[in-house]
Amino acid sequence: MSGLTFDKRELGNLEYSLDREMLATDRRGGYMSTTIVCCNTRKYHGLMVAPIDQSDRTYVLLSSLDETIVQHDQSFNLALHRFDGTYEPRGHKYITDFEYTPTPTITYRVGGVILKKELLWVHKRTQLMIRYTLVDAHSDTTLRLRPLLAFRDKHALSKANMEADGRAYPIPYGVKCRLYEGFPWLYMQLDKADAEFIAAPDWYYNFEYRKELARGYEGHEDLLTTGYFEFKIKRGESVIFSAATDMMASPETISAVYEASLARRTHKVDFLSCLQHSARQFVIRRPENRTEVIAGYPWFGPFMEDTFMALPGLTLTQGHKEDCIDALDTAVRDLATSGILDGRVTPPTADAPLWFYYTLQELEAHIGRKALWEKYGAQMKAILEAYRRGFGEEVRMHDNGLLWASAERPLTWMGTIVDGQPLTPRRGYPVELQALWYNAVEYTLAVAKKEGDKEFVDAWKELPKRIKTSFVEKFWLEEEGYVADYVNYDEVNKFIRANMAVVCGLNYKLVDDEKIVRILMTIREHLLTPRGLRTLSPRNMLYKSNYNEDQRSQDLASRNGSAWIWPLSLYVKACFDLGGEKYVDEARHILDAFDDELQTKCIGSLSERFEGDPPHGPRGSVSHATSVAGVLYIAELIERYAKKRPQRKAKKSVAEEAATQKPKKKCVRKSTKK
Repeated sequence: MSGLTFDKRELGNLEYSLDREMLATDRRGGYMSTTIVCCNTRKYHGLMVAPIDQSDRTYVLLSSLDETIVQHDQSFNLALHRFDGTYEPRGHKYITDFEYTPTPTITYRVGGVILKKELLWVHKRTQLMIRYTLVDAHSDTTLRLRPLLAFRDKHALSKANMEADGRAYPIPYGVKCRLYEGFPWLYMQLDKADAEFIAAPDWYYNFEYRKELARGYEGHEDLLTTGYFEFKIKRGESVIFSAATDMMASPETISAVYEASLARRTHKVDFLSCLQHSARQFVIRRPENRTEVIAGYPWFGPFMEDTFMALPGLTLTQGHKEDCIDALDTAVRDLATSGILDGRVTPPTADAPLWFYYTLQELEAHIGRKALWEKYGAQMKAILEAYRRGFGEEVRMHDNGLLWASAERPLTWMGTIVDGQPLTPRRGYPVELQALWYNAVEYTLAVAKKEGDKEFVDAWKELPKRIKTSFVEKFWLEEEGYVADYVNYDEVNKFIRANMAVVCGLNYKLVDDEKIVRILMTIREHLLTPRGLRTLSPRNMLYKSNYNEDQRSQDLASRNGSAWIWPLSLYVKACFDLGGEKYVDEARHILDAFDDELQTKCIGSLSERFEGDPPHGPRGSVSHATSVAGVLYIAELIERYAKKRPQRKAKKSVAEEAATQKPKKKCVRKSTKK
């Protein structure tokens, strides 16, 4: 699979460059994000977006930094901004090259001047560094750098006001600024001792963020500048700009920090190295010994469900078991303090704590069964007890062994709210909840039995059979050949959704291999795309695929047609469970389909979801934990089974034939009644 390449001829084409975003994180909750031409198209974009306290809220401190080349008394502004539908200045026309590795690098050419800009977001510090190198020039050259400041919550927008402090306070080799009380100081310094800062406070009005307007949100902002740096720069000379929440002691310190941080950068040279780098960006370490998983950039924070779903792919595929354990420990503490473990509080979604066992099953291979049970056995049993006892009337186990989920608020991952109402309420017995419940009970019993916990085994050993029998009776649709999406007192919902992949892809399965083969064939015919599994069959009258960018349109399609990667990883695992190493080639074909996606939207990462119909445009958060984790998990499965494959070509098994069978007819959209 190839690495990252960019069409240099298209860099000046705004339709090409403004749809490609870059992201760098500090592994502490802060990040830098903008387009590859440094034009902000979202309110979430900024050169320094960081937490200012111990909460998970982040704030845009430094929105952008405008560069101007001055030569022969002529000024050439390299910046690019949008005001009321017009781009001004138009610095993108000077861009001749963009490289992503080892750090984002933009090259500008203005006449005989060639300037290289390298953006570096320092790990484990709240610090942005930009190194400017004058590659070539034939006359005296001056560089001017103007910071544009926001100092606001990333979900909000800054407006001109009288309260903002527009002063820049001198410090060694630069200035410090703080627009409002309660924020940290922003220290802006250069490693060039003779650089001058010219104080010139002023508001710049109506920066327009077209992505926010397209989503149906307010998208205009005012930004404050306190002045600008100005300095002479010679051919071959490099100057480093630093913006940080702590002051650098000297120009030598600035240079040393930059070089040390750059040396630690991994080179994103191919598909897997890009995704592995992206995976590390989701795992963040906060004060008070907290390790969390960001669900998606730029707007999501940590969610329990996404954390458990994504951890194996984000961490264990790279051998980072310590990160996995630390994140699990944080999540377990949250479960205990929230009241979920003792049933006082209903989980955020009915299935969120049950994904905990999915992570533990993968972790066991890295730390061993005994260590796993000693560390997490008490929590494994407590969660099961909480479900059996019930979370009030919202989530509880019925006498048939199945889990019931019904409340005014949505209780599954598909619980998107549109116009004040759940898009897919699914009240009753959701199919994926039963699969996760059965997997959790069976796995805990298996470990407890081997570790000699006779009391637990005796209390729970009869339940799995009851769950399995009840599930087949209520969910299996013999004539159709798949399982219902949910069942309640009034309805057996036969919608073909990606949720059925959970039934097939977990280690402990609710149905036998013959039924799994039929389910996989249904998934392949109706749901499988090059970008994941559709959330609804195109033959359903509610199906929505290609759609507008506004939030309502995206929400309507997100659970009724959009393709998601995380259920695809369970589909692939189910096919490997059946076909073994003979499924490797088909799995590689699925993996290869994501190669080009790393060069669109967020460079080197994968979006939250995709449109259900070709060309399967990316939607949702531009860098999403479960998407990256899902693809890395597929890659690990391929590597694991490829080692088992014999050299000679073997005849396909019945299971592999079922897993790789092509649909008999093209999937066309038809109305479907419940």
